[in-house]
Amino acid sequence: MLRWYQMKLASRPLLTQSVTTAVLFATGDVMAQQGVEKVGIDKHNLARTGRMALYGGAVFGPAATTWFKFLQQRINLKNHNATIAARVLTDQTVFSTTNLFCFLSSMAIMEGTSPKDKLDSAYWPALQKNWMLWPVVQAINFKFVPLDHRVLVVNFVSLGWNCYLSYINSQGKK
Repeated sequence: MLRWYQMKLASRPLLTQSVTTAVLFATGDVMAQQGVEKVGIDKHNLARTGRMALYGGAVFGPAATTWFKFLQQRINLKNHNATIAARVLTDQTVFSTTNLFCFLSSMAIMEGTSPKDKLDSAYWPALQKNWMLWPVVQAINFKFVPLDHRVLVVNFVSLGWNCYLSYINSQGKK
């Protein structure tokens, strides 16, 4: 399976990472609905899972793939650890803040609710939680993981993170 994934990654990196991201975003939502909210299969909100998959595949997957390549090419200091620190800092101040804004706004628009209300209620708490998890993950990712596999690492850690995002996103409607 890993060999097949690496072949697809080599031949179509953006598509492969986008499809992988869509599947894992949907999986995070299923985990939120079934494991955290315990709604049961009969009351599972398929549209919500679809929105998460759409955002993951159409927005986050391509954006993260492009972003990691940008960081790799543009942030290179003389000291390797300083390079990693600069990449993490840039990732957390530029990408994470923007992506969270886009995620919450996109979900609100797709749900037919107010992006402003969603951002007012969920943005800051989610960003604070983001900063508790992602700087460490990204430092490890940038130090030890080859560029082609960084989105995959983020996607696997994101199973739990997307479960959280799906949960907090759904709380704004209650």
